[in-house]
Amino acid sequence: MHTTTIGLWALAAGVVSAKTCFNATVEVDISARNGVFDNIKTPETNLDATTFALASTKTSVNITEQALSGYATVGGLYNISTQYCVPKNSEGSGHTFQVLTHGMGFDKSYWDLPYHNFNYSYVDYALSRGYHTFSYDRLGIGKSTHGDAKNEIQSFLEIEALAELTRKLRDGSISGIKKPSKVVHVGHSFGSAQTVALSAMYPDLSDGLVLTGFSASIASMPVFISGANFQQASLNHPSGCPATPRPSYSSGYLVNSDIGTNQFLFFYPGNFDEGILSYAEHNKQPMTVGELMTMTGLPSSSAFTGPVYVIDGENDIAFCGGDCSYTTDSTASIPAGVKAVFPKASAFAAYIHPRTGHGINLHYNSTAAYKQINDFLGAQGLMSINDHEARHHHDF
Repeated sequence: MHTTTIGLWALAAGVVSAKTCFNATVEVDISARNGVFDNIKTPETNLDATTFALASTKTSVNITEQALSGYATVGGLYNISTQYCVPKNSEGSGHTFQVLTHGMGFDKSYWDLPYHNFNYSYVDYALSRGYHTFSYDRLGIGKSTHGDAKNEIQSFLEIEALAELTRKLRDGSISGIKKPSKVVHVGHSFGSAQTVALSAMYPDLSDGLVLTGFSASIASMPVFISGANFQQASLNHPSGCPATPRPSYSSGYLVNSDIGTNQFLFFYPGNFDEGILSYAEHNKQPMTVGELMTMTGLPSSSAFTGPVYVIDGENDIAFCGGDCSYTTDSTASIPAGVKAVFPKASAFAAYIHPRTGHGINLHYNSTAAYKQINDFLGAQGLMSINDHEARHHHDF
């Protein structure tokens, strides 16, 4: 049963972070054609989680096809936890919004990390360039509505949630948020995959795309799944957290097992603060078996006609197998291969960020990546009206 109460906007202005943000729960009425996976049981124990990982990484078996018994329309009213942030001097018109979709293992705080006085915050950087930001906990994750991990919280239902949130932003129907002139969708990892799918299914909803931690290759997914050493979210105890941390997640919500697997999945050795690794481990979020079985069924091409920017950490495990510069085909790099997904894009660029793992925002040189992203957006005419005020911003 889904709650239907929409929370009032709550001011969450941080004096330390020098920004004004508002938190609210936004109700969406959505539905999607989901897979019915009756031929596989929902993992209920940690041993079941390992069994699921073993089945998911067999080269001779497609677990999605093996588990699929049919399709069903799934939907209803869902609550999505959101954060809207505004820059200084935000009066007037001509504002570009960045809609931020996080990946697996995180919630919306990935974009606004409070660690070390918000020095790693993508939101802070985007605000300094004049953008408004709108981040949210993906359906099933964090403070958004949870649901059945196998047959409900799947890729296409989550994409419908993103689409509906975007429609509400564009038509100005979310109370307290001014109507944007342009909308850029920014994703990370699984959030980037959903952003690609959104552009394929609803190309008119976005004016530009930024895909971080993403490529067109899924060849390294077995490495990611194996490296996570999955455990049930409700049973997992992060290092230093003696209490069961996630009792609200039911069976089939899986997390990486410990701080070592967290480093393997998201970090590049020698270029991160061990404190932020501990933070990421203590605040890690799950992924569902439904997501894992449907992520490879998302659209592999898009007729989107706006600009597209791809940025990957040089040592990304999930989408590059640890070396984004490596390629066996005619493309310059693995990220550059994404260009084939967008044959009608008005502009395309791919960038490899040095000495960085899958979680770009978690590394010492994260703000240099943020500059790359927002310089591209500005060059494509997607800047906000007061972007020029950010030219004094110091990057490293």
